[in-house]
Amino acid sequence: MSAVTTGIVSFAVVAVNLGFINQLLFVWLKSWLIGYIVAVPSILIIAPQIEKLVSYLLEKRNSTVNH
Repeated sequence: MSAVTTGIVSFAVVAVNLGFINQLLFVWLKSWLIGYIVAVPSILIIAPQIEKLVSYLLEKRNSTVNH
């Protein structure tokens, strides 16, 4: 999922900023690799923290609604 997402997003950003130039494939693949290398560790680090925050907020909301 992360490979597809970073691929689509990096292609869109490169195409919008550079247009359909001769080196689009090379620039896109380089951008995709960098994006993937940044995205995967970020997701692995940030996702558990977001899940904890959402659980905390839902527990707090449920305890307020039930009382």
